[in-house]
Amino acid sequence: MATESSSKSRPEISTFKGQDRALRAGRLGTGGLLLSVLAATAPLMVVAGVMPTTFAVMGIVGQPLLYVVLGVVLVLFSVGYAEMSRHVHNAGAFYAYISRGLGGTAGASAALVALVAYNALQVGIYGIFGFEVSGLFATYADLSVAWWIPALVAALVVGALGWLKIDVNARVLGVLLIIEVALVVIFDIAAVADPAAQGLSLHAFNPDTLSGAGVGTALCFCIAAFLGFEQAPVYAEETSRPHILVPRVMFLAVGGVAVFFALSSWALTVATGPSAVVAESQKQSAGLLFGLTESRLGGTFTDVLHVLFVTGMFAAMLSFHNVVARYAFAMGREGLLPAAFGRTNSASGAPGTGSLLQTAVSVVVVIVFAIADDKPTGDPTVPVLHLFTWFGNIGSLGVILLMAAASASVIAFFVRRGAAGAQAWRLVTSALAGIALLVIAVYTVKDFDVLVGAGPGSALSWVLPGIIGLAVLVGLAQGLLLRARRPEAHARIGLGNEAFQLEKAAGEAS
Repeated sequence: MATESSSKSRPEISTFKGQDRALRAGRLGTGGLLLSVLAATAPLMVVAGVMPTTFAVMGIVGQPLLYVVLGVVLVLFSVGYAEMSRHVHNAGAFYAYISRGLGGTAGASAALVALVAYNALQVGIYGIFGFEVSGLFATYADLSVAWWIPALVAALVVGALGWLKIDVNARVLGVLLIIEVALVVIFDIAAVADPAAQGLSLHAFNPDTLSGAGVGTALCFCIAAFLGFEQAPVYAEETSRPHILVPRVMFLAVGGVAVFFALSSWALTVATGPSAVVAESQKQSAGLLFGLTESRLGGTFTDVLHVLFVTGMFAAMLSFHNVVARYAFAMGREGLLPAAFGRTNSASGAPGTGSLLQTAVSVVVVIVFAIADDKPTGDPTVPVLHLFTWFGNIGSLGVILLMAAASASVIAFFVRRGAAGAQAWRLVTSALAGIALLVIAVYTVKDFDVLVGAGPGSALSWVLPGIIGLAVLVGLAQGLLLRARRPEAHARIGLGNEAFQLEKAAGEAS
């Protein structure tokens, strides 16, 4: 993405008016914003699903140490990213930052990548959600329900909630998240209180456990658990003090997630024994956590955990839905999508059209995968291994690339403003984070067949990551086309509501 000329040489910004072009300010405080972004991490889904899968597929005992390493990388990333949030307040966070640092064309490309990536992350969860709800019906009600039925119902419920005020959404997300975290903490304590034969071993934090060719791919698995913290700037326009709240929430989220997942994955190794955790994960897969709670905390607790496993996924879907709706709103407001997407719901102030778009995408994708399912009760490989795994890794790759590009944009932004000296340490941390994120992105593409469970030489290893590559190219083409045909729209990329405020100030001055 080539850096463009300074914003000082941009053409005059065109006019767009109306309160429906701005999200409602003052709706979120620190607590609401923190709960909104943390819900996307789906802690119970990570502990019950991602962690056993990583142990099983990669055979690396040191997964707890990987969360610590990734926590350090993402804290380094957050230093510059948080500083950018003090200067740029835009619901299109990633692409707004990238456009302000690397230019409008790069911003247009980043916008489309973000829209595709977050849609993929959100839609993919419907696969495992539908499968788990179907299993609950079979276990507790002796009913056979196809996975796609609860998936479609959830898509409609999420879509309806997306039309409500963001503070209402934050309360829903907050309740579900707090209960999830509490249950995982109870398991962690039970595991420490009743360890396996090897006792309270710290072997999982030994750097020697990270030797081998699978470390890079394991990082790709684990970084998905952090996705959500970077969403804080998306809500900047809906907070009363974005320059204070957004950086605070990002650091709380990154630090909290790193510590929580490091301790929880360590608890799994303690409960099974470090020497047995890989074999047990391969044997039980996503059933590992539930088997361990059954023996330590009883059947009732495990039943509640199964239910909260589902509600946690619902919270993650709602969190990602809200982000996609706001990206669509920001893009519509700046001419990257039709203008209808750049308006808010007059009653709630929510980006209603963007919410409808995300709901429509979810419904269509679920229906397509339902048609591909050749068994009336649902073939597990369709919703879980395909919908969840394929789309989840597509989305993760897109966000990793966006974070790497945002790190570069931080450097370019402050250098352009002549603040390189004053921001030197932030530029260094951004450079280090950007390099680390690019390395993870390379491993993600290189080992995509492993991540999605495809065989060697499978076309999926290039077709699926190719979706993100296509989004990059189509976005660049759109940016170049806008620059040539509608320079005023190109100049507005990344400015968001700031363009309206400049227009308003100019009108008052005249």
